[in-house]
Amino acid sequence: MNAFAIRDGRPDDIPVITTIYADAVRHGTASWELEPPSPGEMQRRFEALVADGYPYLVAHRSQDILGYAYAGPYRPRPAYRHTVEDSIYLARQAQGMGIGRALLTALIAACEARGFRQMVAVIGDGNGASQASRRLHEQAGFELIGIAKSVGYKHGRWLDQMLMQRALGEGNDTPPG
Repeated sequence: MNAFAIRDGRPDDIPVITTIYADAVRHGTASWELEPPSPGEMQRRFEALVADGYPYLVAHRSQDILGYAYAGPYRPRPAYRHTVEDSIYLARQAQGMGIGRALLTALIAACEARGFRQMVAVIGDGNGASQASRRLHEQAGFELIGIAKSVGYKHGRWLDQMLMQRALGEGNDTPPG
């Protein structure tokens, strides 16, 4: 009954992805957006990432989308092109079931297959409400590389931002191909 699968995201997943993300925007600190984007904006973001060769995955049970994960550019400057930033969002009812771990594992593999060399996790409120995200990333081999104090303000309070990083594939052992 708890079995789920991971597959590439599709355009017809966007309505559920939009709902999952809207909940995170309204009630959490994983996203620092203050207003949830429209389905059209979420579709535009999805299409841009996929067109640029980044992985975008969904976890599903039967026809129900439980969560999603994607990698995108860490920063826009060309020298950063071998580094990605990961994002993972789960439906509330899917939290604590190992789905985030499975999505992150699959995302890491997809990024390595594409030749990316580093993955950075930017964890909102890394010392507060997002401790589960910190533990998830630690278990996947990420290391803490810094905490920016009080750089965001949401839900009536200042938020810290945690940065974690892990090598992908050969990491920095060899020049990129």
